[in-house]
Amino acid sequence: MEYMQAPATSSQGNILCCTCGVPIPPNPANMCVACLRTQVDISEGIPKQVTVHFCKQCERYLQPPATWMQCALESRELLALCLKKLKSSMTKVRLIDAGFLWTEPHSKRIKMKLTIQKEVMNGAILQQVFVVEFVVQSQMCDDCHRVEAKDFWKAVVQVRQKTAHKKTFYYLEQLILKHKLHQNALNIKEIHDGIDFYYGFKQHAQKMVDFLQCTVPCRCKASQRLISHDIHSNTYNYKSTFSIEIVPVCKDNVVCLSLRLAQSLGNMGQICVCVRVTSTIHLIDPRTLQIAEVDGNTYWRNPFSSLCSPRQLEEFIVMDVDIIRDQKLGAGAGMKSNKHTLAEVWVQKTSEMDTSQQYHCRTFLGHLLNIGDLVLGYDFANSNVNDEYLNKMNPHHVPDVVLIKKSYDRSRRARRRNWKLQEMARDREGMDTDDERQYQDFLEDLEEDEALRKNVNIYRDASKIPVESDTDDDGAPRISLMEMLEELSLDDATGAEGANMMTD
Repeated sequence: MEYMQAPATSSQGNILCCTCGVPIPPNPANMCVACLRTQVDISEGIPKQVTVHFCKQCERYLQPPATWMQCALESRELLALCLKKLKSSMTKVRLIDAGFLWTEPHSKRIKMKLTIQKEVMNGAILQQVFVVEFVVQSQMCDDCHRVEAKDFWKAVVQVRQKTAHKKTFYYLEQLILKHKLHQNALNIKEIHDGIDFYYGFKQHAQKMVDFLQCTVPCRCKASQRLISHDIHSNTYNYKSTFSIEIVPVCKDNVVCLSLRLAQSLGNMGQICVCVRVTSTIHLIDPRTLQIAEVDGNTYWRNPFSSLCSPRQLEEFIVMDVDIIRDQKLGAGAGMKSNKHTLAEVWVQKTSEMDTSQQYHCRTFLGHLLNIGDLVLGYDFANSNVNDEYLNKMNPHHVPDVVLIKKSYDRSRRARRRNWKLQEMARDREGMDTDDERQYQDFLEDLEEDEALRKNVNIYRDASKIPVESDTDDDGAPRISLMEMLEELSLDDATGAEGANMMTD
């Protein structure tokens, strides 16, 4: 009987650790892992505590040398930023894994667990896990430092309007607040005939200029001044200035158009009333109810100015009203207003009630006026107006009186007004005492013009409780509660104590 020998199987034997004598599989170092770690520290040279800088104002982290990044806690962007801090000290090791360890958000500490590998004695590869702590230190970035300084700017937008009234500026302020274009401004300074917006970047100023050109009829002129020049890197540092001139026409102004412009607008009368200023100038002919819109380019090619200032408005009492129906326009006439009613009225000045002097005129306020109502208008019969186009007109075509709007009791309207507007935080200098009256005029315009207040955020004023009575109802227009917004405050969201916590 013959025995067959099985093939020999090779099995790896164990060796003894040269340091502690523990049996281990053979390796190039002939040492166990525990003894190898006591002899070699592969994380040597890698800092265990690193400082990162954080800006409290804009909540960005500094990535050296001068880049600030927006990173959320435990995000991929923050992980990359922290690893770049260790990149120079990890050139001799291989990074296997990296991740965050949870820390309290207010502890100003970020902990990261790293897994690295390195070839040690005689080609043995050792893997080690350790923790690096990043200390968050507060440092204000350059952008926030410029904002806090309030005197450093690279671009300024100078908005000007050569008028005696600021209705257009009040309307423009509400549009800027609604679209939040004032947030990038370093400083807002109000002067006598306009507002200056200061910016830290030219791009923000250019965005404001584009918004103004789409919102109000205006023209822009840009200039820049060289501040410094680096001949080695060929870089230039400029300060830019944008000058915005708004057309000098406001709501309720009476204007006299040139004959050529009046013909191009549909053969309308040269004496017109400005009923609204948005991206265009909205005009209405008080004799025919014909309406037209004049944009900025058309205005600067054929400029016209206001014949009278708002201070020259006089109060009249309506003695008789005769509604004109089926008014026919001439050939080539433009559009006719459907919101107004044409009427012939006899009026008398309230300051001349002891006389028999009365004035006859046509008006577009026929839908509002009744006998005995008070109305504001301009008296051209007893005024000396110096205007190029008005002097060339036939005196028989110049009306004696141009009525602008119906008059209501201002104190009564203010008492029952239960809404308010927001205002921009700005520096005021050289303010006129007439500003409060002009602001009240703007508030009354919002109540009277529904199309105007569609672009304005109106907030309910919880501090005012309007007093309702039968005697206060004089027919004055009011803003309904459906058009008002609730003003959000920290007290509404977190309570009185929560507001203090968020500001600490």
